[in-house]
Amino acid sequence: MPSTKIAGIGHYVPENVFTNDDLTKYMDTSDEWIRERTGIEERRYATKYKETTTTMGAHAARAAIEKAGISKEDVDFIIFCTLSPDYYFPGCGVLLQRELGITKTEIGALDIRNQCSGFVYGLSVADQFIRSGMYKNILLVGAEFHSMGLDFSTEGRTVSVIFGDGAGAVILQPTEESEGILTSKLHSDGTYAEELALINFGSHSGYHDDIDYGFHNEDKPGGLFATEKMVNEGMMYPYMNGQKVFKKAVVKFVEVINEALKSEGLEQSDIDMLIPHQANLRIAQFVQKSLGLSDDQVFNNIQKYGNTTAASIPIALSEAHAAGKIKKGDLVCLAAFGSGFTWGSTLIRW
Repeated sequence: MPSTKIAGIGHYVPENVFTNDDLTKYMDTSDEWIRERTGIEERRYATKYKETTTTMGAHAARAAIEKAGISKEDVDFIIFCTLSPDYYFPGCGVLLQRELGITKTEIGALDIRNQCSGFVYGLSVADQFIRSGMYKNILLVGAEFHSMGLDFSTEGRTVSVIFGDGAGAVILQPTEESEGILTSKLHSDGTYAEELALINFGSHSGYHDDIDYGFHNEDKPGGLFATEKMVNEGMMYPYMNGQKVFKKAVVKFVEVINEALKSEGLEQSDIDMLIPHQANLRIAQFVQKSLGLSDDQVFNNIQKYGNTTAASIPIALSEAHAAGKIKKGDLVCLAAFGSGFTWGSTLIRW
């Protein structure tokens, strides 16, 4: 059975830079406040009505395809990871296929909705397809257009200052060499699903027993997915219990990394490069310290881009590789934690 290697990597970030100071025009915040809590200095926002999650993903995909030395027609399966799709449905996978101009081959397209852990989950799924021999050139994309749906007011600042837009992509291929994906470990716990969630719009939008939202009418169909009240009262923005997420993340990051290392008979010191999901620089620093890794063994770019959710790992991986921080034979660890809660890790022998 072959292994799965990353044959090409690419990323794309919009040209619009929004610094912490820029956000003070819209909300009561400060550069110091944001840096202290998140480590973020600036982020990128896509251009409304000109860019979408799909078009950003296509930019990253073209770069990955070129670096893999293949043509777009060689791609035989697409996996698209995002929490901010162009449409509620259909998913971005088929839209990316159309954007790339490869509809004639009628290849399959799969959408993954695992938020911050999406790219790690996508790698695991692609790895199984490659190992089984079902596909030879899988295009895996993580892309996010967060800025289209954030609350840029003081009320929403604890969430809105964190997120940015962008995309990353890889081409995955089989290999018989001593390289590629060694293992992936995936987990979830839905107990605290609403602690990091966008409840509206949905099949029980905003519903809680102790709150009267004014739109529950059991005798009449409809009227639940989107209501005027939701729009007027700002009920369509994401919610995050930051302390709950932080406390859970720092534990599960370390656990799932150690789980992967143990399964392969490896130690924490064997890691040459750790690329964590760029959720919060303080989380990444805590994980780094817990694992006893040096600054040279961890790559962070949240300072420049904020949290780009499913796109954060492939963007960071692309930048780290381009900067020469990942060399052939290196043990690369990818790890993520996010909404759901879901979390996972992947070990790759480069």
